[in-house]
Amino acid sequence: MGRMTGGDPSLLRRINSAVVLHALRGTECATLTEITRVTGLSRPTVEGVVEGQIEAGLVVEVAAEEGAARRQGRPARRFRFRAEAGYLLGLEIGSHRVSAVLSDLDGRILGTAQKAVLASAPADERLERLRATVADLLRRTGVSRQGVRAVGVGSPGIVEADGTVRLGTALPEWTGLELGERLRRSFRCPVLVENDANTAAVAEHWKGAAAGSDDVVYVMAGLSPGAGSLIGGRLHRGFGGAAGEIGALHLLGRGETPETLLSTNGEPLHPLDEQAVAAVFADARDGDAQAQAALDRFVRRLVHDVAALVLALDPEVVVIGGWAAGLDGVLEPLRKELARYCLRTPRVALSVLGEAAVATGALRLALDHVEEQLFAVETTVTARR
Repeated sequence: MGRMTGGDPSLLRRINSAVVLHALRGTECATLTEITRVTGLSRPTVEGVVEGQIEAGLVVEVAAEEGAARRQGRPARRFRFRAEAGYLLGLEIGSHRVSAVLSDLDGRILGTAQKAVLASAPADERLERLRATVADLLRRTGVSRQGVRAVGVGSPGIVEADGTVRLGTALPEWTGLELGERLRRSFRCPVLVENDANTAAVAEHWKGAAAGSDDVVYVMAGLSPGAGSLIGGRLHRGFGGAAGEIGALHLLGRGETPETLLSTNGEPLHPLDEQAVAAVFADARDGDAQAQAALDRFVRRLVHDVAALVLALDPEVVVIGGWAAGLDGVLEPLRKELARYCLRTPRVALSVLGEAAVATGALRLALDHVEEQLFAVETTVTARR
């Protein structure tokens, strides 16, 4: 980075502003003296930044308690970061449902909503269902659409940086869909689209089973499994966004597809038929020999898929999500088989967030974007290179 000179006043102001906002956000409220001590900036600089952020609506003065004012005379002015100055949305687009989660600028969840959608629904119908879900959520929480500062979206498929789905076989009419552009027309704010397994990995790293771990693999286990990974604390997408597509491993001669492995009658299951999958799981729990054999085949295949990623990435933790996260006893077989195949066995954990993982990770995308704008002195987990 080049040497800062006197010709960089705007950059200096931006850095000072980011430092002060970051300090205020990290505490309930603070005086000018406290902010000065924490940031190392001069008091006039801090005062100027605070006044500017009050005008921008991001900082507010906190009223002194009446009793304290009587006892101590005029108290020092105190200020706080206005987390309610804007809102963020995290959206999930799935085969059978769409969901939304709303937060303030601190990432505090204010509400959630979801609606069912047919697996066969065309793209326009699925997106209209998503818009209706968001409208319901905003109406219930009393938040205006204009108050939304950023939207994160988790979608199946290989997603380009601009939000175009380059390949998406899980949903009808999804390949080639300009998803980001379509949603930007509805929200008129930054819309960040990401693969659903990637957003789930981010969510588990943020507030789930992988919190505190910087090398993470999240496996969205299903009939078309996918995976997201963080390497050194940063989301790894691969050169073209196709990293983690372990559902295609059978194309390399790895044997039968998951929908064939889970069949109990010789007929492959439909890749999106979650009810049929649930029936196989239930029958296995009830002691049905054919269902148990099918489940064993599926778990062995899942282990092989996960082992390929573990050997390549050497993660600290592997998180199992998707509907397979509900399997009783899935962890121990995974641990044992990974110990056989891998040079170092990672910790294996079930998803803490469950069905909320994708939308929660999408919310983190939106939060990272806003933090990059407001507190640009830090590097975010999900920032694109």
